[in-house]
This record gives sequence, C-alpha cells and structure tokens, in this order.
Amino acid sequence: MGLDVNRDVTDCVSKQIKDSCLRLLMRREHSQKEVLTKLTAKGFNKNDCLPVIEELANQGWQSDTRYAESYTRHRLQKGYGAIAISYELKQNGVEAVNLDSIMLAFADSWLELLEQLYHKKYDQNTRLSRSEWAKRCRFLMQRGFSSTLITALCHHLNIQFI
Repeated sequence: MGLDVNRDVTDCVSKQIKDSCLRLLMRREHSQKEVLTKLTAKGFNKNDCLPVIEELANQGWQSDTRYAESYTRHRLQKGYGAIAISYELKQNGVEAVNLDSIMLAFADSWLELLEQLYHKKYDQNTRLSRSEWAKRCRFLMQRGFSSTLITALCHHLNIQFI
C-alpha cells in the first residue's frame, strides 16, 4: 500500500513539473539549464526535474539547438558579436553552436554585421582622432567583436587618424 502512495505522489510531482516546463516552453525556447533553474526556483527538487526535462527534450518539446538558434538570432539583431553570444550561450548551458551558419541569415559575414552596427551607431566620418577611434573600438569590443575584426573594419572603412 505504501509503495502505491509513493508512486502516486511521484507521478503527481512529475506531472506538476511537466506542466510547469510546458508553460515555460510555450512562451519561448529555453535551454535545459534555464528550465532547471526556473523549476528549482519554484521549489521543485532538482533530482525530480532532471528526468522530466530529459523526457521533454527526447520528445522534441525542448531543444538546446533551437534555443541557441533563437537566442543567437535575437542577439545578432541587437548588434552583438560572436564572442558575446558564445559567452552568453555557455552561461545558459549551451556549448556547441555554429554561430556562423546562424549569422549568415542576417549578413554575408561578421564584417558586414559589424559594419551595419558601426554605421547605426556612428556617423560616416572617416577622419577620426586616435582617442575617438579607441572609444569606438571599446564599444565594439564590449558588443563581442574581436579586435582582429575591428581592425579589419578600420581598413575596410578607410579610417584615417588626425
């Protein structure tokens, strides 16, 4: 009799966890780590949550790949580079993502994407002081673009220092 009660309680908790997961996933894509964090914040036991999350991933309700694609598209639209996006995805529990293939939907190259961001933020002036260029470089680096790419942008735009 006691085993049936324990099984009923476990089934009830699993159903509550699954319902919470599905509510989260209906709003937007989430990584497995995000789902687990949100469920434990609601008071669910981590060990009870892991099998439910794994089951939902196997059924296709949750996908770290879809999450990474959605997250990357969103961050690219906001003007962030590969370094920042990769770091943020790792923070959210997603490791292996091909950012280049996702980025191609928005631009032909990272340089083109960087140029779009640059022109959106700054004027077309190609004659800059070194301190002004350094300030602009810091902004672009904070957005997750590499110094190599920023240097390539400088050459591409034919920036001249005064």
